[in-house]
Amino acid sequence: MIQKTGLFFLYMLLLVLPDALFAQQGYKNPVVRGFNPDPSICRVNDDFYLVTSSFEYFPGLPIYHSKDLVNWEQIGHCLNRESQLPLQKAPSSGGLYAPSIRYHKGKFYVICTNVSGGGNFYCTADNPAGPWSDPVWVGIKSIDPDIFWDDDDRSYFVTQGNEGIRITEIDIRSGKTLSPEHLVWAGTGGRFPEAPHVYRKDGYYYLLLGEGGTEYAHSTTIGRSKYLFGPYEACPLNPIITHCNRLGQGNPIQGVGHADLIQAPDSSWWAVFLGFRVTQVYSYYHVLGRETFLAPVSWPKDGWPQVNGNGIINIDMNVPTLPLHPFAKQATRVGFDSPALGYEWQYLRNPIAENYSLSERKGYLRISASPFTLNKPAALSLVARRQTEHDFTAETDFELVSSTEDEEAGITLMQNNTHHYDLLLKRKNGKYVVQLRVMVGSLSYIAAEQAVDDNKVNFRVKGSPLTYTFSYLNRKKGKYEELKKLDTRYLSTEVAGGFTGVMIGLYATSNGHKTTSKAYFDWFDYKVGE
Repeated sequence: MIQKTGLFFLYMLLLVLPDALFAQQGYKNPVVRGFNPDPSICRVNDDFYLVTSSFEYFPGLPIYHSKDLVNWEQIGHCLNRESQLPLQKAPSSGGLYAPSIRYHKGKFYVICTNVSGGGNFYCTADNPAGPWSDPVWVGIKSIDPDIFWDDDDRSYFVTQGNEGIRITEIDIRSGKTLSPEHLVWAGTGGRFPEAPHVYRKDGYYYLLLGEGGTEYAHSTTIGRSKYLFGPYEACPLNPIITHCNRLGQGNPIQGVGHADLIQAPDSSWWAVFLGFRVTQVYSYYHVLGRETFLAPVSWPKDGWPQVNGNGIINIDMNVPTLPLHPFAKQATRVGFDSPALGYEWQYLRNPIAENYSLSERKGYLRISASPFTLNKPAALSLVARRQTEHDFTAETDFELVSSTEDEEAGITLMQNNTHHYDLLLKRKNGKYVVQLRVMVGSLSYIAAEQAVDDNKVNFRVKGSPLTYTFSYLNRKKGKYEELKKLDTRYLSTEVAGGFTGVMIGLYATSNGHKTTSKAYFDWFDYKVGE
């Protein structure tokens, strides 16, 4: 009997030990890499769903899924129809600001603001992968909205105003307001109190904010009240997330804030929030945009939440996790053999559909040149994906079908319409040349030029924290020839401004003229690491 009991105990230990060990491995930040700011999260049973801002890019509002909060896979976009997302007149860093995602009574809600057309809205879906409804518009002028359902199932719109956070009852079916706007809390005195989320816990209403602006002084603060409309008392530990202090000053992660809280099935609490990785410690430049980070939260009953103990977040998080469920890694090469582009690809504003084809030439992405240049806030002929690491290699092989010297195609590193580096192929004096063009504010020039034999080229861009290296394949010599290195900092947010990160794009343009020019991209490689 003792022997059987011992064997049973050993059997049970072997069942639970792998998960117990796996749950101690920790993880690396950020958990959603590259330009993915303003994260919001919800949970349904064992599944987590997350949404981030997308600004002037289409489709809008990427939706991610996870089983463990560490590993995330994109499952779609909330807004993938032009009727949902008019971006034709959106300037750089216009469009969609600061979404929230919530689940209530079997339905998913994404709440957001289109600052370039329409204002505040929410969309609904039965499945977070879509399809999502057309927007239900809410006539409240503000940004950073959320919806909160109280115990009596009344629906409240929670949003930012210049003077602080406001809460307004709405009709969840129509979006119409049912009460005046109530100013409930202005935060702790930091500038731009924003990104409000309300949680009900232990008889309190907790109101979470971002303060300090989404730069180096960013932070997350929290207050609580026995009543939804306040008054709210500030947490004595505020700010509960910030690197705007001595402890955070040398951290490679900066600008942390704009958080959302979630409770896991095991009752543990976690925070997702934005931050950015600087190009080197004590550097004041970042090019990847604001990304999504994760940290554990201790939240005792009747007490205040503490994020990672002292509000400081690290790249290497040596903390217990949920049992990990990694997804398959994305392939390095995109061969353009599928009937649609992957979720990682986006257009700059609403695309002109006929300018793109994955079927005209099997195994190629055809991009028809647009008269719009990369310098204009218009429907460019361009598809782009995020730069997700400082160290990366991007390569593409394409053919340009062109008849005049005005037409070009190539690969661009784009921070916005006034700050981008372009490696391009074009005609010049009856021959083909590759050029490296720099666009930095009012400065535009050709940094390098090299004649090539024909209209088929292979381009390579290698990134590092401080430089981008641009090369083309010399087919006769069978090796890449370097054209030039350019500083990354001129594509940083600190130089270019705005709220996005560098996107790696494939494009074609006729630079203002009517054209029938086309570019056929055979494949695109994106590999991270040195």
